[in-house]
Amino acid sequence: MAKHQSSIALLITLSFISSFDSIQSATFTLTNQCTYPVWTGLLSGAGTPPLPTTGFPLQPSQSNSIPIPSSWSGRIWGRTLCSTDSTGRFTCVTGDCGSGTVECNGGGAAPPATLAEFTLNGANGMDFYDVSLVDGYNLPMTVVPQGESSGNCNVTGCVADLNRNCPSELRLTMTTGDESVACRSACEAFGDPMYCCNGAYSTPQTCNPTSYSEYFKTACPTAYSYAYDDGTSTFTCSAANYVITFCPTPANSRKTTGGNQSTQSSGSGSGSGSLANAFGVSSVAVFAFTLTSVWSFL
Repeated sequence: MAKHQSSIALLITLSFISSFDSIQSATFTLTNQCTYPVWTGLLSGAGTPPLPTTGFPLQPSQSNSIPIPSSWSGRIWGRTLCSTDSTGRFTCVTGDCGSGTVECNGGGAAPPATLAEFTLNGANGMDFYDVSLVDGYNLPMTVVPQGESSGNCNVTGCVADLNRNCPSELRLTMTTGDESVACRSACEAFGDPMYCCNGAYSTPQTCNPTSYSEYFKTACPTAYSYAYDDGTSTFTCSAANYVITFCPTPANSRKTTGGNQSTQSSGSGSGSGSLANAFGVSSVAVFAFTLTSVWSFL
């Protein structure tokens, strides 16, 4: 009898831990409000748990929700103008991760690309997040925290179309025509330490904003415009889920005021959007079933 009770206690403990981990994880909802397809890319930082996917397509008005492990850190971005060649290799004109497939499989975004960066459950249990244009810009993006309990839980990102008026020397264009499909950083364009914040310019005191970084900052005040643009560009939150939107409408750019916001997704949702629900419901169901079985046994 004692052996059975020990086994039951272990089963309850394991089930509780599984349920607790599920509760502590976040849900990221990625929404495409662009008029064109976007292929999402996701990259986990070193030593952080892997995600169930590292890349997937989003058609216009489509959303996809994925479970994010607690203490995860990494980057999320959108790839544009993607295609598959006659050999089956998948590539994108902007944000390509070099994997040759829709899944990025550990590859990062080739600049220029707009990046959403996260460190969940960091110092003092807070999530740290930002939208960075340090590696350039390819499409508008916002991060909206939802269900937050504390912290500087602001919406951040870049709603503006920076490709339209991108300085000619920073423009990334297609092989035909001069229409800008992305706007490079001055570091990528010129390789000068003054723009890259390295060499003699590797400290906050020596690396200052430039006319090029100011182009990004003026249009997108809450996004990182150069390496040491921390004061107005990093935000914190706790116990939140996050909505990452490509080509957000102006309504998505407002400051959150706490509680669940109505800026979730305007898309209908499809793809593997049910994955997060499957994770959450299954964990709770297993826990409830285990308790019911245990008490019935006793």
